[in-house]
Amino acid sequence: MKALTQEQSAGLRRSLAQQSMAGFVYATMPGYLMGWVHETICAELDDFLRAVADGLSPRLMLCMPPRHGKSELASRRFPAYVFGRYPDMSIIGTSYSADLASRLNRDVQRVIEQPEYIEIFPQTTLSAKNIRTVATGNYLRNSDLFEIVGHRGSYRSAGVGGGITGMGGDILIVDDPFKDRAEADSPTIRRKVWDWYTSTLYTRLAPGGGILVINTRWHMDDLSGRLLEAARRGEGDQWRVVNFPAIAVHDELRRKAGEALHPERYPLEQLLAVKRALGSRDWEALYQQHPVPDGGNIFKAEWLRFWLPKDLPEKFDHVLLSWDMTFKDGDDNDYVVGQVWGRAGADRYLLDQVRARMGFTDTLAAFRALAEKWPQATRKLVEDKANGPAVIDSLRHHVSGIIPVEPDGSKTARAHAVTALFEAGNVHIPHPQACSWASDYVAELTQFPGAAHDDQVDATTQALRDMDRRRSLNINPAILNRPVTPQLSRFGGML
Repeated sequence: MKALTQEQSAGLRRSLAQQSMAGFVYATMPGYLMGWVHETICAELDDFLRAVADGLSPRLMLCMPPRHGKSELASRRFPAYVFGRYPDMSIIGTSYSADLASRLNRDVQRVIEQPEYIEIFPQTTLSAKNIRTVATGNYLRNSDLFEIVGHRGSYRSAGVGGGITGMGGDILIVDDPFKDRAEADSPTIRRKVWDWYTSTLYTRLAPGGGILVINTRWHMDDLSGRLLEAARRGEGDQWRVVNFPAIAVHDELRRKAGEALHPERYPLEQLLAVKRALGSRDWEALYQQHPVPDGGNIFKAEWLRFWLPKDLPEKFDHVLLSWDMTFKDGDDNDYVVGQVWGRAGADRYLLDQVRARMGFTDTLAAFRALAEKWPQATRKLVEDKANGPAVIDSLRHHVSGIIPVEPDGSKTARAHAVTALFEAGNVHIPHPQACSWASDYVAELTQFPGAAHDDQVDATTQALRDMDRRRSLNINPAILNRPVTPQLSRFGGML
């Protein structure tokens, strides 16, 4: 194959830089130490930009540890890349302070003025510096606002809590809305950040525009936490979440459990030293992107074991249903949850789940449907409080094997009673890649007792404690040998 000439190689690099975020970073910042995580972020940003250009209103959330390159890519290089591709787009860039937002603004300007950038996107230029008023033929350019010469494009920077008047944005960028632990721990500041996002920033979004949140997690109730909780409840935008823990908790597509995120810059030994220095709370939040309640969590993420359909036993010694029930009007109430658990030797498997806010009639229908779907479950546990007694009375003569369970002790005491099973690796839950509801289950479990809801945890502890109290039952082997495969549930979704 004939080697490319120097001119041809330069043309190829320029073409790649014009068409992909990763190519742009390589061309404008040759010394950037790019690992697979940064290539992944660049690909996500490319998809995000395409969706904005198509008017699809994308929502992208990037969560990763400090000093791993997120701001360089998403807050400095990405806006410059956007203006090169689409010089008529408008961007609003925000961070926890006006000073930091202004510094990011100036950094974007410096990228656009690089010789490499001018070669890639010659049509995207800025006016002379320090122009603060618009006159005929002039374009604004200062540390708070700059405009693209000859186009409608503009970049406005603002600190969280500051006003953003007189303009909208095709892309809104929020980069680390909290300065430090003290701010994130303050309920007052968390509320102010949320109110600013909903009442000020969000109202600036142009129709079909996109929102990009880039942050290190601080608290379960930080901005990302509130956005994701609203999405889970169906009351807010649905987000594409790209989450990068510093050390992998379980096997991922590009790394194994226990491996560092970007070892070229932060090798595992250095991360472990940071972990020892920080303590578990800040480590889990800042580096693992998994904020936990004050005082720590009861169920540790590293204890979790995940199953795929190929991993399930051929038969189970015992299968049961476990229900936790609340059905009252109001969006803040807990959910009705029904779970299917199987036991094989010392191991317990969460096989299926129903979870929804339901009234009495829908709860009865869900109970019947799950019992019919899993006929091998001869015991059907129902917590004998709240709405449980009403369900028991309505169904005891229609569905066999309903067992009232009187809860003893507090919720946390019941949770502590089964932690040894998790720590020993005897509890297996569906892998999030194969099950639509598994991620929410993991989040509630590992954030308990600080999560907004605890219905899934209650059903889990009820099932595991009952299995420990009873011997294996003599169940028809023909039923137990039925393959357990992913199934579609009208209430629980795809398993």
